[in-house]
Amino acid sequence: MSLAVEPAAGGAASTCSRTAWPTASVVIPTYNRLDALTRVLESLERQVTAGTEVVVVDDGSTDGTWRALQRWRGSLPLVTLRQGNSGPARARNRGAATATGEVVLFIGDDTVPAPGWLAFHLEEHRVHGGEAVAVLGYTAFPAGDDSPFRRFINEFGAQFGYLLIEGAERLPFNFFYTSNISLPRRVLVDLGGFREDFPAAAWEDIELAYRAVGSGLRLLYQPRARVEHHHRILPWTFARRQRTTGRSAAIFAALHPELGGFLGLDEVTGSGTADVVRERLLGWLVSLGEALPGGVPGRVYDRFLRRAYLAGLADGLREERRRSP
Repeated sequence: MSLAVEPAAGGAASTCSRTAWPTASVVIPTYNRLDALTRVLESLERQVTAGTEVVVVDDGSTDGTWRALQRWRGSLPLVTLRQGNSGPARARNRGAATATGEVVLFIGDDTVPAPGWLAFHLEEHRVHGGEAVAVLGYTAFPAGDDSPFRRFINEFGAQFGYLLIEGAERLPFNFFYTSNISLPRRVLVDLGGFREDFPAAAWEDIELAYRAVGSGLRLLYQPRARVEHHHRILPWTFARRQRTTGRSAAIFAALHPELGGFLGLDEVTGSGTADVVRERLLGWLVSLGEALPGGVPGRVYDRFLRRAYLAGLADGLREERRRSP
C-alpha cells in the first residue's frame, strides 16, 4: 500500500509552532521481537507527554506480540494495528497513515529510547518551525554489548555511519535511518510514503529519503536523541544481511538508474573459486578480530562485507532482468 492519508487538523499548510512542541506520533513496526519491544514501550512510558501517541504495527508476529500489546493500552496513548507479514515498508506506511501527530518519529522494535530522546527530537522541530526538516538521532549498542565488528558497522557505514558525518546541519540522503528518525507528517503524505517494492528492511528508507531530499527536505543530526540497539549482531549473520541489502539495491537501481554508481553496479563481477576462497579467508580474519583487543583493520571488515553486498547485488540484478519484459 502507498501512504494516502488526510493532512493533520489545520490543513496541509499547517506547521509546527515555534513556541511549543509539535504533536507527535511514534511509529514502531514489529515482528516477533516481543522482549525487545517491551523494553521500547517501557522507555516510552517514562517520557511520552501530552500531544504524543505511540503507534505499533504488528507485522504478522507469532510470538504473542498482539496479545501483549493490548495490555499496554492503559499505560500509554497507544494505537495498535495488525497485518499479515508484509515487511517494514508497508508496516510503516500503515502506522503513518493512522498517525495524527504533526511529526512522525520512526524507531525500531529493538531500538530503546534513552531518557530525553523524545524531547530532543521535538525541540529540533520546534526550533525549525515550519521548515521541512528530518532529524536523525544516534543509534548505539548497549554499553558492554559492543565489539570491534559492531563498532565498525555502527560508525563507518556498513549499517550506520555516524563517524562519517561531517556537518550536523545538512546530511546526505543516505543517512536517513529509520531506527531513529523524525520528520513532518506532511512530508510523508506528499511523498506517498515508503515504496513497498522492497520486501526486506534494506534501502526502503534511503529510497524515501532520496525522493524527500530531492523535494527540499533537509536532514539534520541530533546525537543527543539517542536509542540503544538491542540486537546482538555477529559477522556472519550480518554478512547474510548484506546479501539481502545487495538484492534490495538492485530494486533501488531499477527505480533510480542515475544512482547506479552509488549503489555499486559498476563493481559487480562474476564469482569464481578464487573469490569463494578469499571470502572464506576474510570471514576467518573477521571472526578472529572479534577475539582481539583492537579487532582487525577496518579494511578487512569493509572487504568482507562489500563482497557479501556485491554478491547479493549480482543476484538481485539477475532477478530484475528476469522480471523485465
